[in-house]
Amino acid sequence: MGSGALLSFVARNFDVLAAPFVTLVYPLYASVRAIESASPVDDQQWLTYWVLYSLLTLFELTFSQVIGWIPFWSYAKLIFNCWLVLPYFNGAAFIYDNYVRPVVLNQQGVLWSAPSGSSSFSKPDNLLLAAEKFIEENGTKAFEEIISKAGGVSKSKKSKKRVTFYNEGNARKESKLQES
Repeated sequence: MGSGALLSFVARNFDVLAAPFVTLVYPLYASVRAIESASPVDDQQWLTYWVLYSLLTLFELTFSQVIGWIPFWSYAKLIFNCWLVLPYFNGAAFIYDNYVRPVVLNQQGVLWSAPSGSSSFSKPDNLLLAAEKFIEENGTKAFEEIISKAGGVSKSKKSKKRVTFYNEGNARKESKLQES
């Protein structure tokens, strides 16, 4: 009777017993391995997983009263987390590639067409960070084209921590970038 009761308990509480291992223990282990590896692919998988895990946790905290009425929520969450975590499925990378990345890449158009009174550009550092992000995503030639259309700067040179702008008279102006 002892082993039958144990198996019955495990079967009834499988979601509660497995969830910490699926959602925390294995992802923590895999994240440390990803940090130590040279490949950026696994970094993307695990960074995306942690973002999605955080969003799911915030969703649960916000709608806990409603979720309490859904009888299969814990099992659905466990299955979803397995899909995100297991290397066979790479669900987190799938969500990043198909949903997050297109939204982030399309944000650059919105960023550059913001009105001049926008609070995003109220500080010079915000504009410099936006310019650096644009250069990283599109290259210096695309940035130079935008600047030349505006009639200002003709050349730019980017280092790791500074962006150096050269205007028409070759006067040099360096701007220190904030580290994030």
